[in-house]
Amino acid sequence: MHPAPSVIVFTVLSGLGFGFLAYLGLGLAAPVGATAFWVWALGYAFAVAGLMASTLHLQNPRNAWRAFSQWRSSWLSREGWAAVITLVVLAPVALTAIFLRFPSATFGLPGAALALATVYCTSMIYTQLRTVPRWNLWITPVMFLGFALTGGAILAGLKWPAIVLCLALAAVLAASFVLGDRRLAESGSTLESATGLGRIGKVRLYEGPHTGTNYLMREMIHVVGRRHAQKLRVIAVVFAALLPALVLLIAPGGSLWAIALAVVLHLTGAFAARWLFFAEAEHVVGLYYGAR
Repeated sequence: MHPAPSVIVFTVLSGLGFGFLAYLGLGLAAPVGATAFWVWALGYAFAVAGLMASTLHLQNPRNAWRAFSQWRSSWLSREGWAAVITLVVLAPVALTAIFLRFPSATFGLPGAALALATVYCTSMIYTQLRTVPRWNLWITPVMFLGFALTGGAILAGLKWPAIVLCLALAAVLAASFVLGDRRLAESGSTLESATGLGRIGKVRLYEGPHTGTNYLMREMIHVVGRRHAQKLRVIAVVFAALLPALVLLIAPGGSLWAIALAVVLHLTGAFAARWLFFAEAEHVVGLYYGAR
């Protein structure tokens, strides 16, 4: 599928932000006073920036509020509600940490759960799509939560948990690449099923359905060269997981420069992985156009 920059920024930054807010809500990172203001502001900034970026993919961003009305059937709507409720519930935790110099556990625990639920809802927007077999896998929400927990742990300065999560994320990414590569074949979707002519026999494309491009071809069909994809996969695993783990391992505990460097490296790999997540997603409509 076409990897829209706004959606990539949305999923990466909101995942990092809500993952970080989950650790703050749990009290695993518990700054107070002026420090708490800047730390909580950073978490809210990542989360809100990601959510705002998602509206840029809409033809009319002013209609984004309409997404909240479909919570009974839409994971996008559920994600919107979960995000807003999370930010509201965690606000008292941030305010008590800033002004009373202790975080509120009363709202912290449910706020942390809601933050992770928001990331899960984001992942389900894609996991539910049977028309994109690569996404329609159990490992998709695991990957989204893995990025959120890993990035949040790095940003929170939790050295050893972050290192362990980095290694786990590397394994999850590798598994997602292997499982995703064979999903289209395993789904049973073929040119015969796409055209409905399978009962006649083997089908091959003689000519395209039309001479020009259309919306489906622009948005749903994006072919990545195998060599290019392999390079990006290596970059994703190395930068999102292995290099941050190495930086945290050799740096002194709680070093701000090490945390900053690890976050930058992690985000570099996260953007590469998320670009691949969209670019390598084979929508079954591509079969009809002979693109798979």
